[in-house]
Amino acid sequence: MSTYLTILGFNSAIPTVNSAPTAQFLEMEERAFLIDCGEGTQVQLRKAKARFSKINHIFISHLHGDHCFGLPGLIASFRLLGRETPLHIYGPKGIKEMLETIFRITETHKGFELVYHELQSKKSVKIFEDSRIEVFTIPLNHRIYCNGYLFREKEKERHLNMKEIAKYPEIETCDYHNLKLGKDFILSDGYVLKNEVLTTEPSKSVSYAFCSDTRYHESILPIIENVDVLYHEATFLHELKDMADYTGHTTALEAARIARKANVGKLILGHFSNRYHDLNVFTDEAREVFANTFLPKALEAVKIG
Repeated sequence: MSTYLTILGFNSAIPTVNSAPTAQFLEMEERAFLIDCGEGTQVQLRKAKARFSKINHIFISHLHGDHCFGLPGLIASFRLLGRETPLHIYGPKGIKEMLETIFRITETHKGFELVYHELQSKKSVKIFEDSRIEVFTIPLNHRIYCNGYLFREKEKERHLNMKEIAKYPEIETCDYHNLKLGKDFILSDGYVLKNEVLTTEPSKSVSYAFCSDTRYHESILPIIENVDVLYHEATFLHELKDMADYTGHTTALEAARIARKANVGKLILGHFSNRYHDLNVFTDEAREVFANTFLPKALEAVKIG
């Protein structure tokens, strides 16, 4: 299955008529993940024609409003839409208190289980895993506790070489699973058929790294090394590096340096200050260091891998 990233919002702090705060919808291995949930996210989800019911895991980078103020409304809408399945929420310690206080004061009855996974480790940790996908935190350096997230497909099964398999009647359909896992097949006379004869290489696993608000932070390099796509905030141009450091943000030039040093496949910039009206200045600056840099396009589904 293909992996697609839909960037629902990418501007910093204040929503505008034409742009929304940070939120992303990631579809990977038939799973749907929501990453951050700024104001207006559920409207953007509807514009993107994303099915609300597919989202079972939400990852919040930090508790600044432009990254999480859309979450209470989204959860309330889930209830109104008749949701019954549990919803897992990953975010900094305090996210449970924030949401439950809002629900209590507003007398919002959820109608389904919220499962909180509160984070406080300053080291990268695995926070989600199933048979196909792993998710790790990417500790960042912002004004408050903040994580990015690495989404990575596990190694995929090998492909059956049916032309070769057809030569051996002893191989039955029930044996296919073991072949896909890389196991050899032993014929009744003891002859070992090597797996590489009966199968071909698996499809390449893909990876995506989301780096939210942060100062330039090289400690993330080992975590995001060789990812297919990196989304990294670039709030300012490098001429305002002092302001970026003071406010806990990165410049476009610095984001490009991270991408180059981590050897990523593609860099998407985001979280732009509203002081910039022509966003092309960000790619102009970043491409001096990392040529494969792009601006986000709201509601466009970008294929990863």
